[in-house]
Amino acid sequence: MTRRPSLPCRALRATAVAWPAVLGLLATAAAAPAPSPPPKPEVILARVDSVIHPVSAELIRDAIAEADRAGAAAVVIELSTPGGLMSSTREITTAMLAARTPVVVYVAPNGAQCASAGFYILMAADVAAMAPDTNTGAAHPVGGEGEDIPGNLGKKVEADAAANIRALAARNGRNVPLAQAAVVESRSFTAQEALQQKLVDVVAPNLQALLRAVDGRTVRRGSRTLILHTAAAAVRPVVMSPLRSFLGTLADPNITYILLVLGSLGLIFELKSPGAVLPGVVGGICLILAFYAMSVLPVNAAGLALIALALLFFLAEIKVASHGILAVGGVVSLVIGSLMLFKTPDAALHVSLGVIASLTLFTVAVVGLLLVLTLRARRLPVRTGSEGLLNETGTARTALAPRGKVLVHGELWDAVAEEPVAAGETVEVVGIRNLTLAVRARHRDFTVHATV
Repeated sequence: MTRRPSLPCRALRATAVAWPAVLGLLATAAAAPAPSPPPKPEVILARVDSVIHPVSAELIRDAIAEADRAGAAAVVIELSTPGGLMSSTREITTAMLAARTPVVVYVAPNGAQCASAGFYILMAADVAAMAPDTNTGAAHPVGGEGEDIPGNLGKKVEADAAANIRALAARNGRNVPLAQAAVVESRSFTAQEALQQKLVDVVAPNLQALLRAVDGRTVRRGSRTLILHTAAAAVRPVVMSPLRSFLGTLADPNITYILLVLGSLGLIFELKSPGAVLPGVVGGICLILAFYAMSVLPVNAAGLALIALALLFFLAEIKVASHGILAVGGVVSLVIGSLMLFKTPDAALHVSLGVIASLTLFTVAVVGLLLVLTLRARRLPVRTGSEGLLNETGTARTALAPRGKVLVHGELWDAVAEEPVAAGETVEVVGIRNLTLAVRARHRDFTVHATV
């Protein structure tokens, strides 16, 4: 009969076997790295302080794409705009609605406005916020010169704009009738009025206060419900490149108009005085930049044609004696064309009347200067051609009796004299016939001094 080990012996043996495994686990735990802290949430910031045009739309689309790519907690669009192109506004709102990242639109800084097209962007945001002392609204569609659109066309445009704002406001639970009133009745609201009447969600004095205020809010993105974690988020601005900033500046209607007029005047000056070089170079660069800006702005072809016609009238006035008729026609054409240059319902994309008046006066002054220089040049004696030789003096290289050779303007000419002229004597040209000069001796005057 085999005797089994006692219970204490079995326990000691099991403990001896388990100790190596326990030590191995402890060594593995000691060698394993400590768990890394969760990544700090990030907020992408895009600042737009201009009219809404393709360049600003591209900046906002890039910010949303970057936030989606980085898995950011939110995108904040800090907005200050008087309005802009409805086509660019549609691009922005479409990108906002399709974003995976919650979008916060913040009207800032204090004193900023978010009017017209900017109001649509504000209503499309998941969270709409404003800084104190800001305002929004006034989104009624108007005609190309800022006037009401008459007839059935006006009704259609207004109905489309109202339907668009109703859809954006209803999506985020905002005051739909009041949002529609901003479009149909051109109503505007201060930040406090918009907050009290549920057009916006937050009024915050600065960006950090905004991030704390929206922290913990829920946002619906399609079928998903997201919670904002922004209180401790790091803010990463999307910096506009110098080139994009420059192109955005060019897209300002006033800058575009100034470049167009100055470029045209430079070419006119170059055509008037070939070889000046500088006016032609500067004018060409200004025109190319103006054409780029007009490629992204809604240009009225009739307005552009009238401006071109005005410059042709000014150029013709310099070349043709019209007694000011062409100049007056050029001024009228320039002013009308300037007013018609941009066809857009947004007054923010019209050329300022002050800029139009200033450049018109400057153009008249430049054309007047060129006209004075032209008239002065016409009154100068002829210096070239056969007429330029009349009344000029030269030297008889041979005796003229009556034919011989004379040197005039450094050139040797056949000449015939009215009276005999000795070689080396000074002669004066009195006529030209068949490349032969008619000359006469130019006698010196002598003063006789009498002595008593």
